[in-house]
Formats: sequence, C-alpha cells, structure tokens
Amino acid sequence: MKAYLTDHLTAALRSLELPTDVIPLELPKLAAHGDLATTVALALAKARRENPRALAEKLVKALGHTVDPEIVTRMEIAGPGFINFTFGPKLFQQRLGEILTSGDGFGRQSAGSGEKVQVEFVSANPTGPLTVGHGRGAVIGDTVANLLTWAGHDVTREYYFNNAGRQMRVLGDSVRLRALQVRGAEFEFPEGYYQGEYITDIARDLLDTTPDPDSLFTDPASTRPEPVSFERWDEGLGFLEPFKEIAERTIFADIQRTLSRLGIGHDVYFNEDDLYRSGDIEEVIATLRAKDLAYDKDGAVFFRLTELGRDEDKVLVKRTGEPTYRLPDIAYHRNKLRRGFTRVIDVLGSDHVATFPDVMAGLGAMGYDPSAVRLLMNQFVTITRDGEIVKMSTRRANYVTLDELIDEVGGDVVRFFFLMRSSSTQMNFDLGLAKQEGEENPVFYLQYAHARVASVERMAAERGVAIRTDPGQIDFSLLVQPTELSLIKTLTEFAETVVSCAESMEPHRLIVYLNSVATHFHGFYHHCDILPRREEQPVSPELTQARLALARGAKAVLANGFAILGISAPDRM
Repeated sequence: MKAYLTDHLTAALRSLELPTDVIPLELPKLAAHGDLATTVALALAKARRENPRALAEKLVKALGHTVDPEIVTRMEIAGPGFINFTFGPKLFQQRLGEILTSGDGFGRQSAGSGEKVQVEFVSANPTGPLTVGHGRGAVIGDTVANLLTWAGHDVTREYYFNNAGRQMRVLGDSVRLRALQVRGAEFEFPEGYYQGEYITDIARDLLDTTPDPDSLFTDPASTRPEPVSFERWDEGLGFLEPFKEIAERTIFADIQRTLSRLGIGHDVYFNEDDLYRSGDIEEVIATLRAKDLAYDKDGAVFFRLTELGRDEDKVLVKRTGEPTYRLPDIAYHRNKLRRGFTRVIDVLGSDHVATFPDVMAGLGAMGYDPSAVRLLMNQFVTITRDGEIVKMSTRRANYVTLDELIDEVGGDVVRFFFLMRSSSTQMNFDLGLAKQEGEENPVFYLQYAHARVASVERMAAERGVAIRTDPGQIDFSLLVQPTELSLIKTLTEFAETVVSCAESMEPHRLIVYLNSVATHFHGFYHHCDILPRREEQPVSPELTQARLALARGAKAVLANGFAILGISAPDRM
C-alpha cells in the first residue's frame, strides 16, 4: 500500500513543483479514517507559508488524475490538512497473487541496497557454558541479522572473544587445581575460581589424554595447591598453557554446539589477541597520546575523557600492565570500521552500558564516526514457574545454563520467548507457560495456524481437489468477505513490517505482526468454508480455489516470518 501511494504522491508533488524528499505515510489511529494517511500537506504548507488544507486539496486533485479508483476508493481531507486514503479490494487481491508467486521469497527487500553491516553478538569468552543471558543476546543478535538480511543488507555475523587475558589464566589455573584434586591432592578450592563441574570434567579429560600426566607438573609452581599470583600482566606462566589450551578448546566447542541447537552460527570469530599482535593496541595509545588524550599517572595509563565531555578520566592500562576493557574495545571498533562496515550493531548485555560511551568517545577521538555504531542492549533473564524463581539443575555450572533451558522446553520455545519482549526490558521466562502444548503457549498459537493450513491442503488432496498453484488461474475477485479482505490486507503488510523491524532492530514487533496474521487467519477459517463442508451450503469450485490460495498465502507469510525468527514451521501439531 505504501509503495503504491508513495509513487503516486511523488508524481503529484512533482506536477505541483513541490519537493518529494519526504512523504510521510502512517496508519490512522481509527479504522474509520481509512487505511493510510499522510501529513505531507501540513509539512510543506508550513515551509511555504501556505494554507495546509488548500494544499491538501491541490494534492488530492492531482492524485485523482493518476490513481486507479478501483484501488484507491476514497481520498478524504481531514482536520487542518491530513489526507486519508481508503483502498478497495482490487489492490489486496492483486497483492495476494504476488505473495503466492514469490513464495518463500516474499518479504525480501532491496531497501538496504547491499549496505555492509556487522552484527556482533554472543561474544562470550570461552570460560564456561553459555548462560540464559548469553542465550537471549544470541537469539536477538541472530534475529536482527536475519531481519537486516531480508531487508537487503550485506550482513556479517561476528563473535568477539579474548583468550589471552587474566580471565583465561584464572580458567587455566582452575583446571590445574582440579587436576591436582583428581590426582589425590586435598585442599579447599578457591572461591574466586571457576566452580562448575565442567572444570573437573576438563581436568580429567586432560589427564586421560596426556600420555605422561606427570609432564604437566614439572614446574614446581604447577604442583602448589593454591592460586597462582598474577602480579604482572606479562608474567611468564608457561606451565598454565596446557590447562588453559584444553579448557579453551573444550568450552569453545561446547559453546558452538549449544548455539547450533538454536540454529545460530557466525561468519567471523575475532580474537582480541590479534589486536595486540597487529600493533592496533599500541597504535590506539600512541594516537591518544599524540592528541593529549592519554597520560601516565601512578603507574597506569589514563584516558582524558574529561576533554571529551565525560565526567571523569578512566584507566586504559592498569599498573600491572593489564589493559581495561576500554582499550581493546576502542581498537576493535576502529578495526570494524576499517574493514568497510558502514553500520555496526553491538548486541551486548546491560553490564556493558557503563563502558560503551567511553569506547564511543575513544572511537570519535580516533577520527571515526561513533554514530555508525549502535548498542542493542539486552536485559537480564529470570527463570520462573508460577511466579517463583526457579533453580534448575546446575551440575555443569553454578548458574542455569542455556543448554539446560533448551533441554527443558525446546529450541523453538527458547528462541520465541527470548524475542517476545523488547530487548531493553528485563524478562521473566515462565517455564509453566513455555511447557504448555496448547494455544495458551504463544509460539504454539502461531505454529498451529501454519499447521492448520497444511491440514486443509491434505484434506483437499483427500477429497480429490487439485490445488491450483498458478495465480493466473485463480479468480481473486471472489474474495470479498470482510474476514477474507482483512486477512489479505494483513498479509500485504509483511514486507513493510520486515523493513520497519530491521530499521528499528526490534524483532518483537515481528511477533506482534505474526500474531495478527494468525488471528486474522483463524477468523477467516471459522467464518468462511475453505472446502465445502455442508451440502446445503455448497461452495463453488472457483471460490474454493480462491480461498485455498488465500490460506496458502497466509501459510507462506507465516513460514517466512518463522524463518526470520529462527523457529520451525510445522505441518502437523
């Protein structure tokens, strides 16, 4: 609808020698006001100091020469200069044919014009199984990438990790200490170390696969049943390498397996250590020093953020020589833009919100445009049942893992529930609702609409009704019932919804739209006989084919929406 009106409004504005750069179109708040409305006359009249209603009248007159009266059945000027448009059945009937012709390609757009966009998500260091918090960010990031791809962007999915910091050394030392315990040593395991049973599993695996386990403990420091001291960032602790290396390899493989259960993968895995090897880290410090934005104090390196409008200066490199998160993050974002991405999406947890402005200030100080980077923050997840917080099995870790949640309710439900709410709001994952297998479960409600169409198709085959697949052989003008037209109208909004959700990066709005599709389909199904049900109320073969086509159109839109959400489109339930 918007595309049709935009073309004709553009032509009308040009005929009146008016600018065409902005043509706002929106849904009226009241159905009685039509299908679409524009405020273009109000905007242009103000700039030209004209009467907006008089300008609206000129526009309507110009449009009357070009629009098809069977498509736009009414153009009405309201208030000070609003123009309301009402569409007739002809446009919707034509669009249904387009939906059926495009099939699984319906909704794919060129609006993005191949723009190079990078979406970074998950980015969990390989220190343990993924949490449900990681899972929410993973699903949101993957779905945003899907939306951007469908909207015509050239999308790269990226995973950023650090396998060289203090966190990883603590991981390696955790495995070393558990290995000592497996070999019989008795001591209290440090509270600040990684506690999960998975650490002991990794230690056993290392001992079992090393031909001479004693070779892991040749350094006297490796046999001490106490944490290693990490006094200096560059301190040599070579004996930790085999422990750290197997932990990193095992946990990373586990992370990738978990993500694959949700249909998630990445195009690029970027190691933070590469920023050090390439000299990018030192280059950032040197550039900031050259601009008098970095200085030494008390053995540390500070970022002079107060010169950039921030409240206080922040540490870039600690006295130990260890960089804070800000330094590699500045270097990493500069690297992203250097690789030619014109837009960068960071899908990060709310714990990053404090440092993100500092990183953007650093990026700007390096001469890059911080507005090219957008933070898509995902809030915390709480697992509940009957309103109470649930403690699930935590053998593998001292927190609820994403794998455990998938085991409990299934991948489709996990993805859908993570997407139901705006990413910026905290969510309660209701296990009781998630485990229901009826229409009360929101994901099943949508999937049931798809399965219902498949059931109708099977029933048609059983009755010997040959379903026509060529839209040219179907008389869509027979679809005139209110429930038929409302369903078609809803289906035609899919492509615009995809672009809108991609621009706003709000996957939950796609779910709202798909719920509308399912609701309108169920209304159509209950009020119109798709297949003849009663001899006293026969349905003509032509109307049967038209209604079957409409049902198939709904099925196609639902399936395409499910593909973006990353959930299955079942034919039976």
